[in-house]
Amino acid sequence: MDSENHACLSAIDLTCERSDRLLFSSLNLEVSEGEALQVHGPNGSGKTSLLRILCGLALPSGGAVHWRGVDILANPVGYRAEILYIGHHNGVKLELSPLENLRVAQALADRPSEISPLDALERFDLAGFEDTPARALSAGQRRRIALARLLTNQARIWVLDEPFTALDRAGVKIMESVIHTQLSSGGLVIFTTHQPLRLAAGPAKALHLSA
Repeated sequence: MDSENHACLSAIDLTCERSDRLLFSSLNLEVSEGEALQVHGPNGSGKTSLLRILCGLALPSGGAVHWRGVDILANPVGYRAEILYIGHHNGVKLELSPLENLRVAQALADRPSEISPLDALERFDLAGFEDTPARALSAGQRRRIALARLLTNQARIWVLDEPFTALDRAGVKIMESVIHTQLSSGGLVIFTTHQPLRLAAGPAKALHLSA
Protein backbone atom coordinates (compact mmCIF):
# COMPACT_ATOMS: atom_id res chain seq x y z
CA MET A 1 0.00 0.00 0.00
CA ASP A 2 1.51 3.36 -0.97
CA SER A 3 1.90 6.17 1.55
CA GLU A 4 -0.77 8.39 -0.03
CA ASN A 5 -3.46 5.73 0.28
CA HIS A 6 -2.30 4.87 3.78
CA ALA A 7 -2.58 8.51 4.93
CA CYS A 8 -6.24 9.44 5.20
CA LEU A 9 -5.79 13.13 4.40
CA SER A 10 -2.89 14.47 2.36
CA ALA A 11 -1.90 17.72 0.70
CA ILE A 12 0.45 17.57 -2.26
CA ASP A 13 2.53 20.56 -3.34
CA LEU A 14 -0.02 23.12 -2.19
CA THR A 15 0.49 26.73 -3.22
CA CYS A 16 -1.66 29.58 -1.91
CA GLU A 17 -1.70 33.16 -3.15
CA ARG A 18 -3.96 35.88 -1.80
CA SER A 19 -4.12 39.41 -3.25
CA ASP A 20 -1.00 38.75 -5.34
CA ARG A 21 0.91 37.68 -2.20
CA LEU A 22 2.40 34.21 -1.91
CA LEU A 23 1.44 32.73 1.46
CA PHE A 24 3.02 29.30 1.01
CA SER A 25 4.18 26.97 -1.75
CA SER A 26 5.22 23.33 -2.21
CA LEU A 27 3.42 22.47 1.04
CA ASN A 28 2.94 18.78 1.78
CA LEU A 29 1.28 17.10 4.74
CA GLU A 30 -0.24 13.79 5.78
CA VAL A 31 -2.65 13.13 8.63
CA SER A 32 -3.71 9.56 9.37
CA GLU A 33 -6.60 8.17 11.40
CA GLY A 34 -6.19 8.90 15.09
CA GLU A 35 -3.74 11.76 14.50
CA ALA A 36 -3.92 15.48 15.28
CA LEU A 37 -2.08 18.18 13.37
CA GLN A 38 -1.43 21.59 14.89
CA VAL A 39 -0.74 24.40 12.41
CA HIS A 40 1.55 27.12 13.77
CA GLY A 41 2.54 30.46 12.33
CA PRO A 42 2.31 34.21 12.84
CA ASN A 43 -0.69 36.23 11.75
CA GLY A 44 -0.81 36.54 7.99
CA SER A 45 1.14 33.34 7.34
CA GLY A 46 -1.85 31.58 5.77
CA LYS A 47 -3.12 29.34 8.57
CA THR A 48 -6.80 30.06 7.96
CA SER A 49 -6.30 29.89 4.18
CA LEU A 50 -4.72 26.45 4.56
CA LEU A 51 -7.59 25.19 6.71
CA ARG A 52 -10.15 26.43 4.20
CA ILE A 53 -8.28 24.71 1.36
CA LEU A 54 -8.16 21.45 3.33
CA CYS A 55 -11.93 21.74 3.84
CA GLY A 56 -12.58 22.34 0.16
CA LEU A 57 -13.97 25.81 0.93
CA ALA A 58 -11.22 27.51 -1.09
CA LEU A 59 -9.13 26.40 -4.04
CA PRO A 60 -5.33 26.36 -3.88
CA SER A 61 -3.31 28.26 -6.47
CA GLY A 62 -1.55 24.96 -7.13
CA GLY A 63 -1.43 21.40 -5.83
CA ALA A 64 -4.21 19.18 -4.53
CA VAL A 65 -5.83 17.75 -1.40
CA HIS A 66 -6.58 14.02 -1.28
CA TRP A 67 -8.87 12.10 1.06
CA ARG A 68 -8.20 8.38 1.13
CA GLY A 69 -6.08 8.78 -1.99
CA VAL A 70 -8.73 10.60 -4.06
CA ASP A 71 -8.72 14.29 -4.97
CA ILE A 72 -11.43 15.98 -2.86
CA LEU A 73 -12.62 17.85 -5.97
CA ALA A 74 -13.57 14.53 -7.56
CA ASN A 75 -16.29 13.91 -4.96
CA PRO A 76 -17.00 17.16 -3.10
CA VAL A 77 -20.36 16.00 -1.73
CA GLY A 78 -18.90 12.82 -0.27
CA TYR A 79 -15.96 14.69 1.20
CA ARG A 80 -18.22 17.32 2.75
CA ALA A 81 -20.03 14.55 4.62
CA GLU A 82 -16.73 13.53 6.23
CA ILE A 83 -15.63 16.94 7.49
CA LEU A 84 -16.70 19.56 10.02
CA TYR A 85 -15.12 23.01 10.02
CA ILE A 86 -15.44 25.48 12.88
CA GLY A 87 -13.81 28.81 12.13
CA HIS A 88 -13.20 32.05 13.98
CA HIS A 89 -16.88 32.92 13.80
CA ASN A 90 -19.15 30.73 15.89
CA GLY A 91 -21.97 30.47 13.38
CA VAL A 92 -24.40 30.71 16.31
CA LYS A 93 -27.76 32.36 15.66
CA LEU A 94 -28.15 34.80 18.52
CA GLU A 95 -31.97 34.84 18.41
CA LEU A 96 -32.04 31.07 19.01
CA SER A 97 -31.30 29.19 22.20
CA PRO A 98 -28.32 26.80 22.49
CA LEU A 99 -30.72 23.86 22.15
CA GLU A 100 -32.35 25.33 19.04
CA ASN A 101 -28.96 26.08 17.49
CA LEU A 102 -27.80 22.49 17.96
CA ARG A 103 -31.06 21.00 16.73
CA VAL A 104 -30.77 23.01 13.52
CA ALA A 105 -27.11 22.03 13.11
CA GLN A 106 -27.86 18.34 13.67
CA ALA A 107 -30.75 18.43 11.19
CA LEU A 108 -28.43 19.89 8.55
CA ALA A 109 -25.53 17.52 9.26
CA ASP A 110 -24.55 15.09 6.52
CA ARG A 111 -23.75 12.50 9.21
CA PRO A 112 -25.78 13.32 12.32
CA SER A 113 -24.60 11.73 15.53
CA GLU A 114 -26.65 9.68 17.94
CA ILE A 115 -25.58 12.12 20.67
CA SER A 116 -28.52 14.38 21.40
CA PRO A 117 -28.23 18.17 21.46
CA LEU A 118 -29.11 18.11 25.16
CA ASP A 119 -26.30 15.66 25.91
CA ALA A 120 -23.86 17.72 23.83
CA LEU A 121 -24.74 20.88 25.74
CA GLU A 122 -24.33 19.08 29.04
CA ARG A 123 -20.91 17.83 27.94
CA PHE A 124 -19.88 21.42 27.31
CA ASP A 125 -21.18 22.52 30.71
CA LEU A 126 -24.18 24.39 29.31
CA ALA A 127 -26.83 22.49 31.27
CA GLY A 128 -29.30 25.02 32.60
CA PHE A 129 -28.77 27.38 29.65
CA GLU A 130 -30.47 25.20 27.02
CA ASP A 131 -33.38 27.60 26.47
CA THR A 132 -31.60 30.90 27.08
CA PRO A 133 -31.31 33.08 23.96
CA ALA A 134 -27.70 32.93 22.77
CA ARG A 135 -27.51 36.72 22.69
CA ALA A 136 -27.84 36.68 26.50
CA LEU A 137 -24.84 34.38 26.95
CA SER A 138 -21.17 35.23 27.33
CA ALA A 139 -18.62 34.98 24.51
CA GLY A 140 -17.23 31.82 26.09
CA GLN A 141 -20.66 30.22 26.31
CA ARG A 142 -21.38 31.04 22.67
CA ARG A 143 -18.08 29.43 21.72
CA ARG A 144 -19.11 26.32 23.63
CA ILE A 145 -22.37 26.18 21.65
CA ALA A 146 -20.36 26.22 18.43
CA LEU A 147 -17.99 23.53 19.65
CA ALA A 148 -20.84 21.35 20.90
CA ARG A 149 -21.70 20.81 17.22
CA LEU A 150 -18.68 18.50 17.11
CA LEU A 151 -20.63 16.01 19.20
CA THR A 152 -23.85 16.12 17.16
CA ASN A 153 -22.06 15.37 13.89
CA GLN A 154 -20.18 12.14 13.11
CA ALA A 155 -17.61 13.85 10.90
CA ARG A 156 -14.34 11.91 10.61
CA ILE A 157 -12.29 15.07 10.07
CA TRP A 158 -12.43 18.07 12.37
CA VAL A 159 -10.84 21.30 11.14
CA LEU A 160 -10.77 23.89 13.90
CA ASP A 161 -9.53 27.48 13.60
CA GLU A 162 -8.55 28.76 17.06
CA PRO A 163 -11.11 26.56 18.85
CA PHE A 164 -10.04 27.75 22.31
CA THR A 165 -10.85 31.41 21.69
CA ALA A 166 -12.88 32.85 24.60
CA LEU A 167 -12.77 29.57 26.55
CA ASP A 168 -11.80 29.54 30.22
CA ARG A 169 -9.59 26.86 31.74
CA ALA A 170 -12.54 24.52 32.29
CA GLY A 171 -13.62 24.94 28.66
CA VAL A 172 -10.12 24.15 27.43
CA LYS A 173 -10.10 20.93 29.46
CA ILE A 174 -13.44 19.93 27.99
CA MET A 175 -12.12 20.48 24.46
CA GLU A 176 -8.96 18.50 25.19
CA SER A 177 -11.13 15.60 26.32
CA VAL A 178 -13.44 15.88 23.30
CA ILE A 179 -10.46 15.92 20.91
CA HIS A 180 -8.99 12.88 22.66
CA THR A 181 -12.25 10.98 22.16
CA GLN A 182 -12.29 11.90 18.47
CA LEU A 183 -8.74 10.65 18.00
CA SER A 184 -9.39 7.47 20.00
CA SER A 185 -12.26 6.63 17.65
CA GLY A 186 -10.01 6.96 14.60
CA GLY A 187 -10.94 10.50 13.66
CA LEU A 188 -8.59 13.26 12.50
CA VAL A 189 -8.20 16.73 14.00
CA ILE A 190 -6.45 19.65 12.32
CA PHE A 191 -6.35 22.88 14.29
CA THR A 192 -4.67 26.19 14.92
CA THR A 193 -4.22 27.62 18.40
CA HIS A 194 -1.96 29.82 20.47
CA GLN A 195 -3.17 27.93 23.54
CA PRO A 196 -0.94 25.18 24.96
CA LEU A 197 -2.75 21.89 24.40
CA ARG A 198 -2.46 18.68 26.39
CA LEU A 199 -3.64 15.55 24.66
CA ALA A 200 -3.76 12.24 26.50
CA ALA A 201 -2.61 10.49 23.32
CA GLY A 202 0.58 12.59 23.18
CA PRO A 203 1.59 15.75 21.34
CA ALA A 204 0.03 16.65 18.03
CA LYS A 205 2.02 16.64 14.82
CA ALA A 206 3.15 20.17 13.97
CA LEU A 207 3.24 22.21 10.78
CA HIS A 208 4.80 25.66 10.86
CA LEU A 209 3.99 28.37 8.34
CA SER A 210 6.30 31.34 7.96
CA ALA A 211 5.14 34.90 7.42
